[in-house]
Amino acid sequence: MKLGIFLLSENFHKDAHQTILNDVELSVLAEELGFDEVWFAEHHFNPFSVIPNPSLMMAFVAAKTKHIRIGAAAFLTPFYNTTRLAEEIATLDNLSDGRINAGFAKGGFALDLEYFTKNSDTLRDELYENVKDIEQKLYRDEQFQPRPLQEKIPTYIATFSTKETIEFAAKNGYGLMFSQGVSIEECQKTQESYKKVAGFYPQSVLMRVFGVAKTKAEATNIVLPATDHFVKSMRAIKVKGAQPEFNKENYDELLAQREAFFDATTFMQAAIIGDSIECIEQIKEIKSRIKNLHLVLKIASTEVATTKEMMHIFSKEIKPKI
Repeated sequence: MKLGIFLLSENFHKDAHQTILNDVELSVLAEELGFDEVWFAEHHFNPFSVIPNPSLMMAFVAAKTKHIRIGAAAFLTPFYNTTRLAEEIATLDNLSDGRINAGFAKGGFALDLEYFTKNSDTLRDELYENVKDIEQKLYRDEQFQPRPLQEKIPTYIATFSTKETIEFAAKNGYGLMFSQGVSIEECQKTQESYKKVAGFYPQSVLMRVFGVAKTKAEATNIVLPATDHFVKSMRAIKVKGAQPEFNKENYDELLAQREAFFDATTFMQAAIIGDSIECIEQIKEIKSRIKNLHLVLKIASTEVATTKEMMHIFSKEIKPKI
């Protein structure tokens, strides 16, 4: 099992500059604490998740680290020129001494479609075509420069367990990337479907909301506001709505305003939350059921100091026992 953290540059306090620097600091800390991977999201036109270009974050973190693998979770491939994206990935691989993981997704938020002049009906096909074109340029196009340092950059396709995406990944030997709300049962089902096509189980990046404290109640009180605000912000950008303000005192009102895109309930049901012993048992259960597992923690807190504290607890009390 590989262990990682998932960073989305979540701007809880309306300071994008500090938020971005915080994620760099958390990446460096993740390496110091022995995590295997750090993954960066890609979100556009979003004042809460201020991370429109994962390549820049990955390059900066590559310069500040030596061992941790650095991934995109994921490049929204239909919105790129494939030549430029292939060049970025290859350059990142050289800058990092061969530590890049490449995740690809189709995207589809309303503002993304508008500004990038895309049609939601064609995004999946464009994802497939663009990933194959990027692969062609990286490994088989003699004119392409620079060449990646790795013989084959680990590649993952984000999936909501759709049959077409599973088959595409399986036929091409790509790994799979599962979101924070996907159940273990669905992950297992998807892995079995993949194996029927490929003959082997995929490398699987599984995102999970994570929170640890002295008690499960205390951990939940830390995780739930951050998680619920995240999903509200994603819903707002999905429908071009105004971004919500984070206000702890008005949290009950925030809960009452849930819309129907992301669902904090499913995120919390799938989350790893509790004291250290409870978290250990939950991780062991996941590890026993998901093959070729990359467990990537979305450490959910509105305060960077609390996030660091939970990372230290994980490293000291949980990691040695899983």
